[in-house]
Amino acid sequence: MSARRRRRLPVEPVTLAITDLAHDGRGVGRHEDKATFVHGGLPGEVVRARLIARNRRFDEAVCIAVEQPGTDRVEPRCRWFDDCGGCALQHLDHAAQVRFKHKRLEDNLVRIGGVRPESWQTPITAEPWFYRRRSRLSVRLVQGKGRVLVGFRERGGRFVADVADCAILHPDLADRLMDLSRLIGALSVADAVPQIETASGDHGSAIIIRHLRELTEQDLELLRDFSAELGLAVYLQPKGPETIWRLAPEQHQLSYELPEFGLKLAFHPTQFVQVNAAVNRQLVSRAIELLALEASDRALDLFCGLGNFTLPLATRAGVVTGIEGDASLIASATANAEDNGLKNVQFEVADLAREPDLQDWFSPPYDKVLIDPPRSGALEILPLIIASRARRVVYVSCNPATLARDAEVLVNQGSYRLLSAGIADMFPHSAHVESIALFEREAAAR
Repeated sequence: MSARRRRRLPVEPVTLAITDLAHDGRGVGRHEDKATFVHGGLPGEVVRARLIARNRRFDEAVCIAVEQPGTDRVEPRCRWFDDCGGCALQHLDHAAQVRFKHKRLEDNLVRIGGVRPESWQTPITAEPWFYRRRSRLSVRLVQGKGRVLVGFRERGGRFVADVADCAILHPDLADRLMDLSRLIGALSVADAVPQIETASGDHGSAIIIRHLRELTEQDLELLRDFSAELGLAVYLQPKGPETIWRLAPEQHQLSYELPEFGLKLAFHPTQFVQVNAAVNRQLVSRAIELLALEASDRALDLFCGLGNFTLPLATRAGVVTGIEGDASLIASATANAEDNGLKNVQFEVADLAREPDLQDWFSPPYDKVLIDPPRSGALEILPLIIASRARRVVYVSCNPATLARDAEVLVNQGSYRLLSAGIADMFPHSAHVESIALFEREAAAR
């Protein structure tokens, strides 16, 4: 039998009992004794689904009817939910989403790391709508629709979803998709704009328009008028990220505040900031609380970015060092420290994946360490953390699998106890799991 025949999809829908949620938020059932991942299916439900892909070890499907709904199913707030790929879990009650993310963290810690925290932290949550202050929107001129589409891509597809608004974008942008559509449609390069990035601070937002052909003077005037009318800063990107420049207004600065610490942090629209402002404020407060800082402490912040955790650390500790591989972020962090009058903090640019113990800034001991690595985790830097002999380590993670892997090393090789862990619902209605864990060095190893 040919490979083509083996992969042929049945025309008729199949009936599936959904028993679990996968890491990406799809329901998990079984069809012909093979795992089947079903978009739109929830645990405890019986659904009718259309198979859309067959693989050797699993199948993929889309729910077309719910025959027996689960107790946690809700009506999606967004009318575009079935088509748009920007969200995965709007059909799941928000409290149940939080439970799902906690379970993912617990399962990863136990299954991958072989560890379990001595206690669980209260989940960090906030208003689950209109929270997203960073986004990358796809753009496409569709002649058949007679307009430019602006939004996230279709679920599981290559095309831009045809939507008019978005209930997870920051309020400055949530109802502006049609405005952006008309704007791009009026440009001479309407067919050569593939994406728009958005960034929002506490008081203002910006867009970055990627364009593949040169803009005319008329285009630039349209963009300036748009900026003035809607109060959005407009940046342009003709080539790579290094070519981004601000068109309008003449002066503009994004920033956000951390009121508990009396801090204000400025950032550029392209720089990384935590996507959910309300959850980030709580996450920073939780991290500082867990570290139990004292005025005499020497603290280290690894992967410090533009100072999101470093500057709050500096309001409580004696001396703080922040380390980051991106020089532009370190420049912003240094400026933010100066603007906030913090003189007990220093920043260094360093590749934390390459022999950090040979860097000039590495001179243990440190009393407290905070780490907020990328999805790949912090395996390369763990020997440094262990050698620092820090009494407490707070690990902020955007990937529970690599957190679990690294937790095993800290516990079994570094003489640390995993005191507590919990999730932060940074991305409501998605399957993304942000988490925070507290490690304490065993007294005998200090």
